[in-house]
Amino acid sequence: MEVCVLASGSSGNCIYVAAAGTRLLVDFGLSARDVAARLREIGRSLDEIDAVLCTHDHTDHCKGLTAAARRHPFRLLANGGTAEAVERADRSGGSPPHWEMFENGQAVTVGDIAVESFSVPHDAADTVGFVLSHGRTRLGLCTDLGFVTALVRRRLAGCDALILEFNHDVEMVLQSDRPPSLKQRILGRFGHLSNEQAAALLAELASTRLQVVFPAHLSEDCNREHLAERAARAVLDRAGCGATRLVMTARHRPTGLVALA
Repeated sequence: MEVCVLASGSSGNCIYVAAAGTRLLVDFGLSARDVAARLREIGRSLDEIDAVLCTHDHTDHCKGLTAAARRHPFRLLANGGTAEAVERADRSGGSPPHWEMFENGQAVTVGDIAVESFSVPHDAADTVGFVLSHGRTRLGLCTDLGFVTALVRRRLAGCDALILEFNHDVEMVLQSDRPPSLKQRILGRFGHLSNEQAAALLAELASTRLQVVFPAHLSEDCNREHLAERAARAVLDRAGCGATRLVMTARHRPTGLVALA
């Protein structure tokens, strides 16, 4: 399996995953032109994509989705709440795309990749995380959640790689000039994980099996890469996972391809 976080943050999210003959994207929060450009940076093409999985209906995760789906023959998978919310927000004027809908928790297959979805607490229609598997290799993806549930812990256990939200530093949020309502949303139970919350989850998930962690969805204004990296590295080292790689994600550039054994 190979992974590349093409973009991660409040301005757009898109993740490339491939295994054997299957290539897919998780979320499509950039324009089709920008997604295609970032795929070219890693030697891949939008025309090669077999499917797009959608975690939820916020614009930074689905901005270019419906327009791209009308021009490219990839499969488009989401739960019913997300599909309906994306269509309601679509202002492009085109015909609705064809959705393949799943129930949260339902196992589906996209070519050579097995897909498991699970519910996460976030202020969207019906947000999910995913575990993508090929053979024994498991990749867990979980961003945009306000707190960690027992279900999230169970589903992400035993992964070989994690793309995990490290959204904000709490003190930076509190000291920012953002409106009180926005601060409350970010820090609330349906907002986003802080560095400390994400590190606590990572401490529970860390094992010698864990090859790579991608700290993701960092706030541009209320976090810093070195803060998220330091929080993640500290818990990995304490857990005896000094060999686990940290690959920091960004809003404006892809991470490059990362191979998982």
